[in-house]
Amino acid sequence: MNDEQFRQLQGIVLKSQMLSALLHNWEKVALPDSLLVAGAIAQTVWNQTFGFPLAHGINDIDIVYFDSNDLSENAEAEHAARVRRAFSDLPVWIDVKNEARVHLWYEAKFGYPINRYISTTDAIATFPTTATAVGLCPRNGSLELCAPFGLSDLLDGVVRPKQEADQASRPQQSW
Repeated sequence: MNDEQFRQLQGIVLKSQMLSALLHNWEKVALPDSLLVAGAIAQTVWNQTFGFPLAHGINDIDIVYFDSNDLSENAEAEHAARVRRAFSDLPVWIDVKNEARVHLWYEAKFGYPINRYISTTDAIATFPTTATAVGLCPRNGSLELCAPFGLSDLLDGVVRPKQEADQASRPQQSW
C-alpha cells in the first residue's frame, strides 16, 4: 500500500455524502478503538469505479469497536441504538459490533470457535475478503486507515478470499 492509494481511497470516501457525514461527526460514535469498516467502504469505491452513484447498493454501514471491559450483549445493543439515533438522518441501517465479544457468539452462529480478538485491527484481519478488510476513522484531524491486506484489491475491484492473501506474505499496513 502506498500514500497514493490512501489518498485515492480518502478522496472517494469523502465524496460520499453518507460516509463523509458519518466520519465528520465521528465524535458521536464515541466508542473505543472504533472504525467504519467493510462493505460500505468497498461498495462506495466500486460505485465510483464503475460509474454508479456513490450510495448505490449500500443498505447498511458497519462500525466496529473494541471494549474488553464490557463484553455484554446489552452494552453492545445500547451502543448500537445510541449510534443509530445519532445518525438517524442517514438512509441506512448502522450495525455496531464489539469485536472483543465476537468469540462469545461466533461458534453458535458459524459452527466453529474462534480465538479472542485483541483489537479491531486483529478482527479486521479476519474479514472474509481482502477488499473489505478495510477500516477508517478520523483521528487528530485526518483519516486513519487500517488495511491489513493493503488497498490494491479494493481499488482494483478484485474480490479475493482472505485465505489466498494469508498464503502469500501479507503486508501489515496501518496508517
